[in-house]
Formats: sequence, C-alpha cells, structure tokens
Amino acid sequence: MLKIYRSNCTDLYELTLQTLERGAWFNLINPTSAELEQVAATTGTPLDFLKAALDEEERSRIELEENHMLVITNIPVTRGHDSYDALPLGIVLTTDYIITICLESNEVLADFKPENHRLFSTFKKTRFLFQILYKSATLYLKYLKQINRRTDEIERYLRRSMQNEEIFQLLELQKGLTYFAASLRSNGIVLEKLLRLRSTSQVQHLIKMYEEDEDLLEDVIIENKQAIEMVEMYSRIMNGMMDTFTSIISNNLNRVMKFLASMTIILAIPTMVSSFMGMNVDVPFSGNGGFIITLLFAMAVTALSAFGLWRKGMF
Repeated sequence: MLKIYRSNCTDLYELTLQTLERGAWFNLINPTSAELEQVAATTGTPLDFLKAALDEEERSRIELEENHMLVITNIPVTRGHDSYDALPLGIVLTTDYIITICLESNEVLADFKPENHRLFSTFKKTRFLFQILYKSATLYLKYLKQINRRTDEIERYLRRSMQNEEIFQLLELQKGLTYFAASLRSNGIVLEKLLRLRSTSQVQHLIKMYEEDEDLLEDVIIENKQAIEMVEMYSRIMNGMMDTFTSIISNNLNRVMKFLASMTIILAIPTMVSSFMGMNVDVPFSGNGGFIITLLFAMAVTALSAFGLWRKGMF
C-alpha cells in the first residue's frame, strides 16, 4: 500500500504521484514490487534502501549516500494477547521527500493522521524523523508498563493456583522483553549516531537540525535509555519470578510424592497382616474371635505407623 501526504499550516492532505509536491511523505505499508519501483523512480531513492526494512530480521542502522539517508529503527508491535515483538521501520530522507517503509500497519505511524496535523509537518523532514523515533520510544514505554501490569496479574493468580497456562503466559511475556531489549539497544546506537551527524557537513543538506530539533532528539535518547532500564529491571524481576515459581512447583511435587509414599506404607500394613493370617497353616488367634483380634491388631499397627509418619512431617 502506498499513500502520499503533504502537510501545511492548516491541514494534512493526500497526494498522488501525478500531483506530487516537495516536502511530501511517502508511506509504504507492505508494498508491492511495482510500488517500490514507482517510488524509486520518482524520488531517485536506491531500491535497496526501500527494500531494507522489508526483512523482518533487519537490525537498526544508518546508511548514507550522496542525496539519501536510510534510518532503520525497530518499533514495538503486539502479536495478540500477552505477545509482543519488534518490527523494522525504514525511514529514507532525500533532499525533497521523506519515505517510511514497513511490513505492517503499526501504531507508530498511525498516530500521524489528519486529526493530529498540527503536531507535525512533513516538509520539516528532520523534525518529522525525530517525532517518529520519539513516538516509537514512548510506545516501548507504554508496552513495558502493560507487560508489568500483566505480570503482576499472573503473579497474583499463581499465588492461588499453579496452572500451566499462566506459566506459558509468563514465558511469552519474557520472550517479548527479550525482543524489546535487543531492539532498544540497537536503536540506542542509531540515536547516538544521529546525534553525532548533526555536525557532519556531508549530511547538512539532508538533516537540518535546529535547536528545537536537537532538544527533541535528546528527548528521544532519554526515553530510549529509560526504556532500556525498564526492560532490564522487568527482565530481572521476571527471571526471579520464574525461578521462584519453578522452585514452588518442584516443592509441591515433592510434597505430593511424600504423601503418596506415606499412604503406600500405611495401606501396605493391613495387606501384610491379612496375608499372613490367611495362610493355610496354624497361626495365632485362629480360633473363635480370631478375625476381630486380627482386625484390631492391623488397625493398631496402621494407626501407630500413621502417627509416626505424621510426626515426621510426611503428610
């Protein structure tokens, strides 16, 4: 899908390739080969730059050519209940346009819509780039808070009842934190490189950074670092929680095995006594009342054994 937008001081309106204007924003979502070739021909952008973000395993980086700069950042996405992932988003800056490429519709770009046209300007490419990165960083923080709340809910449930489903949910959340940690670290490297490029003469025609833009980039770096700290903290908490619940499950299993072993011993005593007294030879108490005496003896031995096992904490 290809959408082209251009903002002015009062509105955000949609363009076509025939009505293209300078300062336009090309938004490519899971584009076809034909759309990629059209954008490459119209903007002069290398096709490799446009295809780079279409690889799900692509890591964050910056590439520079004479009139083009590619910024790939990993943005957070949800894959369903308790499932989180990171997806590459490509941002290409040219002398006249800004291009975003992603495999899926996402919440980062969805925030830049006509209703919010006063908050961004497509023709201010550098600031628009930093606003996209800022939205991505704040979205990481939002999802991390959701993961933390969900972890607390699962913990409260596991305190009452141990179920495999909740353990699997914790594993899914832990996997999401792992994806976030890797993505945020690589995003941090990209942000630091962008900060260094502000004084590089070879990209001055692509990135024109004013004081407000520098402040915005510094805010993005701070948000990214905060997200990294939160990921590390939540990962440590979740690892400790998983270890604790693993120990609890193992302890509960040991208690069940102890109880079953104790019950096996107790039930074996009457069986042993009745087997001995039922042999076809002369045995004590084989006369009148022998059955009652044998029954009372078996019950007494069983009770004493049960009392001894209880004293030793076997059940």
